[in-house]
Amino acid sequence: MSEPDAWSEFRAEMNRRILERGNLGMKRFFALDTQCYAEGALPEFTKELMGLSASTVLRCDDCIAYHVRRCHELGMTEPQFWEAMHVGLVVGGSIVIPHLRRAVALWDGLQNNA
Repeated sequence: MSEPDAWSEFRAEMNRRILERGNLGMKRFFALDTQCYAEGALPEFTKELMGLSASTVLRCDDCIAYHVRRCHELGMTEPQFWEAMHVGLVVGGSIVIPHLRRAVALWDGLQNNA
């Protein structure tokens, strides 16, 4: 199993365990997160790009990985990837460079497996 597959399985399993506990606040937050990225006045792809740039600024590797995967699934092109990462770098500054490196490694892996 590849590392991205293992990460996706881990994420799904932990989400399942969290949600099965029945904590209403957590269920509502997870639902809010899901609804936020649904098609609306902005296309789903645009929202995922926004999530990718914001996650880069916030330096959340799990979030960056999730949004890189979703954007890839939604047809993100190489130039779009680099522009989204550029926005994250400019807004977040040099402290995001280690996260940028990991995002690039994941993007390259997804492109090579496409």
